[in-house]
Amino acid sequence: MAKLKPESLYIHIPFCAHICKYCDFTKLFYNERFVKPYLNELFKELDSYKINKVKTIYIGGGTPTSLSDEDFEKLLQKVKPYLCDGGEFSVEANVENLSKAKLDIMSRYGVTRLSIGVESTQNRRLKEIGRSHTYEDAVKVVNEAKKHGFDSINVDLIYGFNGQSIKDLENDLNNVLALDVDHISIYSLIVSPGTVFHNMKYKEQDEEESAKYYEYIVKILREHGYERYEVSNFARNKKYAKHNLTYWHDNEYYGIGLGASGYINGVRYENTKSLDKYLSGDYIANKEIVTKEKDFEYFLLTNLRLESGFLRKDFKKRFGIDFTQKYGNRLDKFVDTGDLRIDENRVKLTDQGMLIMDYILLNII
Repeated sequence: MAKLKPESLYIHIPFCAHICKYCDFTKLFYNERFVKPYLNELFKELDSYKINKVKTIYIGGGTPTSLSDEDFEKLLQKVKPYLCDGGEFSVEANVENLSKAKLDIMSRYGVTRLSIGVESTQNRRLKEIGRSHTYEDAVKVVNEAKKHGFDSINVDLIYGFNGQSIKDLENDLNNVLALDVDHISIYSLIVSPGTVFHNMKYKEQDEEESAKYYEYIVKILREHGYERYEVSNFARNKKYAKHNLTYWHDNEYYGIGLGASGYINGVRYENTKSLDKYLSGDYIANKEIVTKEKDFEYFLLTNLRLESGFLRKDFKKRFGIDFTQKYGNRLDKFVDTGDLRIDENRVKLTDQGMLIMDYILLNII
């Protein structure tokens, strides 16, 4: 039987107007002389995959909205034809450059979902982490996006800053809730090598305190009608990020652009992070042929992030073996402690299991 082609497409725009102190994504300071050569090479890479239609497109970064209006429109004009009717078309945006002109362009080219990097609603904290907007700016931008007809909007929020109190977190949550959007993504601050914060020796929140803050976040958002459908993602009205569900269901996808990763025909790949190599057409830096055992591992690493976990029949269909038959008594202690729930249909982590997910996976896999 012929293998189905991926139904999701990720496109990476690495340019940023400024570099945030915590960011470890592939990014470059915006430089006009590199943008057009980059887009030309990006389009060549895109063409090389001979993609027909996909159900989801996600343009991330970096900061896609840092492009000039002309280049931004050129990008959407190129990408739009790949989206099937009724598909989800997402674009990441930063508050400071999500202009009315950009919103007009996205409306014209059928973008259906915005993901806006708010990160904090405390202006002193925004300055500390290297953002160039204020909470007041974020309110204006979200309201303007709604006026343009965007009803599927995500905002990102970070917690776990040095000196952040539960009261600070409560204020952040109240301010984000006041934005009245249907999707909120919340992440604990990770200090990764190569970031400004790492060089500053900025300390991450300790695990016990981080778990307490996370439990508080889940409690407050649930009280306000948001469903946690993935560890860091909360939605009202079933407004899930369909593109990201591709990753969390461990399905294949195209990854295009500098530093992008993809998964096609059983092969995971990572593109080069060198702009020189990318502009010369040398796109892929690493490939991994996914073995059967690795496939098991990737499946659990992604699917157990979901509140709903996965269906046992789906596991058996993919791997030809029942989940409990595969992992046997490695599961028992986590079922006994109430961290893992297994019934005749489904496997999922409980609320307390979500807090120690890494430990559970380490012991199962």
